[in-house]
Amino acid sequence: MSTGKINVTADNIFPIIKKFLYSDHEIFLRELVSNAVDASQKLKTLSRIGESKAELGDLTIQVKVDKENKTLTISDRGVGMTTDEINKYINELAFSGAEEFVKKYEDKADGAAIIGHFGLGFYSSFMVAKKVEIFSLSHQEGAKAAYWTCDGSPEFTLEENDSRKERGTDIVLHINEDSEEFLEEGRIRELLKKYCRFLPVPIQFGEKEITETEGEGDDKKETKKTVADIVNVTDPAWTKAPADLESDDYKEFYRQLYPMTFEEPLFHIHLNVDYPFDLNGILFFPRIKPNMDLQRNKIQLYQNQVFVTDNLEGIVPDFLTLLHGVIDSKDIPLNVSRSYLQADGAVKKISGHITKKVADKLSSLFKKDREDFEQKWNDIKVIIEYGMLSDDKFFEKAQKFGLYQNVEDQYFTFEEYIEKIKASQTDKDGNLVVLYAAHKDGQHSFIKKAQNKGYDVLLMEGPLVSHLMQKLEGGDHKVKFARVDSDAIDKLIPKDEEAVSLLSEEQKEKLKPLIEEEVDKASYTVVLEAMDSQEAPFTITVPEFMRRMKEMSMTGGGMMGMGDMPDMYNLIVNTNHPLASRILDEKDESERKALINRAKDLALLSQNLLHGEALTNFVEQQFEALN
Repeated sequence: MSTGKINVTADNIFPIIKKFLYSDHEIFLRELVSNAVDASQKLKTLSRIGESKAELGDLTIQVKVDKENKTLTISDRGVGMTTDEINKYINELAFSGAEEFVKKYEDKADGAAIIGHFGLGFYSSFMVAKKVEIFSLSHQEGAKAAYWTCDGSPEFTLEENDSRKERGTDIVLHINEDSEEFLEEGRIRELLKKYCRFLPVPIQFGEKEITETEGEGDDKKETKKTVADIVNVTDPAWTKAPADLESDDYKEFYRQLYPMTFEEPLFHIHLNVDYPFDLNGILFFPRIKPNMDLQRNKIQLYQNQVFVTDNLEGIVPDFLTLLHGVIDSKDIPLNVSRSYLQADGAVKKISGHITKKVADKLSSLFKKDREDFEQKWNDIKVIIEYGMLSDDKFFEKAQKFGLYQNVEDQYFTFEEYIEKIKASQTDKDGNLVVLYAAHKDGQHSFIKKAQNKGYDVLLMEGPLVSHLMQKLEGGDHKVKFARVDSDAIDKLIPKDEEAVSLLSEEQKEKLKPLIEEEVDKASYTVVLEAMDSQEAPFTITVPEFMRRMKEMSMTGGGMMGMGDMPDMYNLIVNTNHPLASRILDEKDESERKALINRAKDLALLSQNLLHGEALTNFVEQQFEALN
């Protein structure tokens, strides 16, 4: 037996590990099970290259809770360790056994199969344990079992004994009183599912009862059988080649990732790259709900099938954090606790590659089956529009598959739409005017007026459209966007010919103050316009610039403070409508005011701006008029 001090540079290394190395104490289970997987993978490698004569047998890792004795045990049947190896790999803190192993066998072994890189994972056990024991027997012929124990101080005990008869290692944690949550089976199962469910070696946690059926018809018999409860899938879909997977395989994998999600994804993107960096994974496009309940952090990052984090800031462009799925890469730089990303040039390259793969996949889907793509468009457009706004390279690629829907439910790429409307919707200054509506039903009367003029109207709704329109207006085409209710239809696309007012300038100067007396000047600006006599006498519009700036301000753009400004409207008076002349000719002041207010209320009602007492009074007046 030998005793001694663990070879560290300072006696306070354990408090540092406990308090600062790992942000979540639960990480200890991931690290210890990962080490057990390492030991199993090493044995496979040594056996394959002929450096171990041990029979592999069943390599299942076992996790056991003994609530009575307050212990948690992780057992493997991997390479095991001698006392010399324990002294080297455990007592010489931060000396990574996995790293040394990969270097030694770099020409013979698959380094990606060896998880550990830092040599500190084992010591995470002291975050939750007051004492840790190691019972180990090496795979080497003639090796003797080794026993090591430590109480969380630099003092340890190491000796040879016959405490373990079979090859492999038991790590026994004597759990602290303040960490007894880790003696609850439900808690351990939760952590195994979170961190270890895709590790490449089977992990058993307890047993479960299954029902087996034999025979058919009257001879059919059911028997109950107890089997090992394996908590992980050792060969998840992303570790396979896309050619080896069918559509149902991807759907099954999605259910494995999100068992509480009942909707299937719209489509997937399989990442399978080995140069210039290692990158595997599967990304799924979910169906985005109309209420914009966007769920981020649904992509899980793995390193050699070990779960690391679901916060992929940096490695996945922000707009793609709305996707679901898995990314696995041994080339992603992690901090020493394997808990978060480190800034690195490789991260930008990987991020750029993921963006390119997503854009290429979307383009491929669009070309392969445009009708199907159009049917899915409204479920994915938020993600794509977000990408177009936040990534210039993605914006360029999205010109091939980004769609714009008109009020007739037809879909166009932007280039297709420009071609469709350029003959009819070019104004007198040569600008191509794209008319749009935010609400098909709510702005029906304005849409109808535009269509009566032979114009097409896009349906553009959502929190990003104002930003997107601004970006498109700054593109190669001389384009401007105008909402159908932002001005009189003749003013939205002004042509060379202009309507002539039936009222003289003197009459207009007399009419304007009469109407201004009946409106709230703080919210409404009265504008006199010569329009078609068939158009409404009064129309309420929202100036395009003001409304768009307010919308952009509320979603992180536009001018500062615009979102807090009160709504401003134009009350457009059609000077060619008979009502304009009637108001001027009316001698009875009360009747004149009634005419103005009735027309104003109708204009407000058409824009859903008549509320409260004003709406009640208006309805009562209409009923009285029927008597």
